[in-house]
Amino acid sequence: MKAKLVRYEKFILRKRFTIEISVHEIQNSKQYPDGLKWGIICVDRVNGKKVLMDNHHPKGPHYHIDELEIPYSFVDLDQLVDDFRSIVTEHMGVQL
Repeated sequence: MKAKLVRYEKFILRKRFTIEISVHEIQNSKQYPDGLKWGIICVDRVNGKKVLMDNHHPKGPHYHIDELEIPYSFVDLDQLVDDFRSIVTEHMGVQL
């Protein structure tokens, strides 16, 4: 199965924060049991702070707050986006 793009958004919020969401549907496998490969990022273009959530092999689901990497328990895409918004609000002080 070829990767199928199921969601993509990229926008700039308040002329400061770049947000990008990319979700691909892929073949279920040991590395991707949910059949999804995703990456979500928010970068503050003024001070360089960032939040990134992704699930690439071999690390599986995890997120980054600046240079810190933290494991993440993926439930579904809705929960992923909710968690991303919460982390961005807490770390960067902006609501998405």
